[in-house]
Amino acid sequence: MESLKTSLGRLRIIGFWEGVSFLLLLGVAMPLKYLAGWPDAVRVVGMAHGVLFLLYLVAAMQVAQERDWPWRRTALVLIASVLPAGPFVIEAKVLRNEAPEVP
Repeated sequence: MESLKTSLGRLRIIGFWEGVSFLLLLGVAMPLKYLAGWPDAVRVVGMAHGVLFLLYLVAAMQVAQERDWPWRRTALVLIASVLPAGPFVIEAKVLRNEAPEVP
């Protein structure tokens, strides 16, 4: 598992959990709210997703600044955070190819 000691490692871990929380929000919490009348599911999962989303944005900007990413790569990573499963695609296509950092 990637280390929390590096900015890239933090981005990869936060990205994973942000992606999971988004899919849970869309696939579990929203149906519970609208089909089962349980709005607390969206409140709880939505709050967790919101926090993870903000952490993802901060972590992405930190990595972009430290690694001097071109604006297109930075924009791609940021846009992925608003797409369902976007962080997983970015992990597979962009972040996995990044050279490892020395903590």
